[in-house]
Amino acid sequence: IKKKQQDVLGFLEANKIGFEEKDIAANEENRKWMRENVPENHRPATGYPLPPQIFNESQYRGDYDAFFEARENNAVYAFLGLTAPPGSK
Repeated sequence: IKKKQQDVLGFLEANKIGFEEKDIAANEENRKWMRENVPENHRPATGYPLPPQIFNESQYRGDYDAFFEARENNAVYAFLGLTAPPGSK
């Protein structure tokens, strides 16, 4: 889990994409919010969704696998619901 989180954060930082990291391990409020806001069709059959879960404000964008696929397809800005800066893919 930690490696996936670091992968997402590293990409966002390298591309100067602003973000707010929510600690769900130490903050019950954040954990509850994440569990309630991941759409049912993206939740595991048993248990809770595992981090990282990616949101743009309160809009769910996907999990690590969806992020990784968007990155492989040079479509991260679209995945995040952002307009790509000029000259980027």
